[in-house]
Amino acid sequence: MSDPTRRSTRAGAGSPGSPAARAGSAGSSASRAGRRERTRTTYRKTSFVERYQTQLIVAGAILLGAIVLLFLFIGSTQKSYACSSLLDPASPSPGPSGSPRLGQQERDMGNSHIPVGQSQRYTYCPPASGSHYFAANQGPIAARYYGPDDGTVPQGWIHNLEHGALVVLYNCAGGCPDDATLQKLKSFATSFPPSPICHLRAGVIGPVITRFDDMKTKYAAIVWDRVLLLDAPDTDQILAFFQTEGERANPEKQCAAPSPGTEPSTAPSGSAGASGSAGASPAPSGSAASPSS
Repeated sequence: MSDPTRRSTRAGAGSPGSPAARAGSAGSSASRAGRRERTRTTYRKTSFVERYQTQLIVAGAILLGAIVLLFLFIGSTQKSYACSSLLDPASPSPGPSGSPRLGQQERDMGNSHIPVGQSQRYTYCPPASGSHYFAANQGPIAARYYGPDDGTVPQGWIHNLEHGALVVLYNCAGGCPDDATLQKLKSFATSFPPSPICHLRAGVIGPVITRFDDMKTKYAAIVWDRVLLLDAPDTDQILAFFQTEGERANPEKQCAAPSPGTEPSTAPSGSAGASGSAGASPAPSGSAASPSS
């Protein structure tokens, strides 16, 4: 004899409308929904950044490198000095004898030392004084001819001026002088006579002949606090300027000052003359090999 209760339980369990059936149906629906959600998650579209992440990183690194190189290039080509104004050519002023005095006075801008590499602004250009470097081969610089691409700066050769040197500048703005003129300036440096007071031979502290573009004329000859602006490389006039103006106003004397009224000497370096003659006096303490104040 069958048990009616057991049949009823089995019937209830298998009946479509029974609670168990409904629960199973709900579980099945939840399972399918979960699978659909996982499918949607699995096949979600990736963003542009995600798709090209590696390429973007590489491009960013290249761009950063290019920016760094650009800054390095700008730093290497940027001038290490600036000019507040360019000196205007002036009419010659009368000298003590009544004859015109060569060159023109430039207001003194001091003679302090600055670290090598430090930029400097000069009130006037070309500067005949001012702050300058104080280091071997940087200031004062070797006394010689420098070509257009040699890259000297005023902070170097102003120290030569401080010790009584002559500096001759040529301007390449709008084009450098022709090869023949540059050769003439080069020869002028090697055949330069002894200095007018200390009788220092060429190459000890001067002359320095170098390029400088920040001036209103094509050429200039400079001693401390005085500038001779020229439109042509007149070496005779440059020599006359140095003979009458050189080694007189510079702060760092290389020999005893001449007695009042003494005319500049043109004696050769080996002859007897001023106490600083080349045969008797040592090289300037501020020479390029061992600079001093």
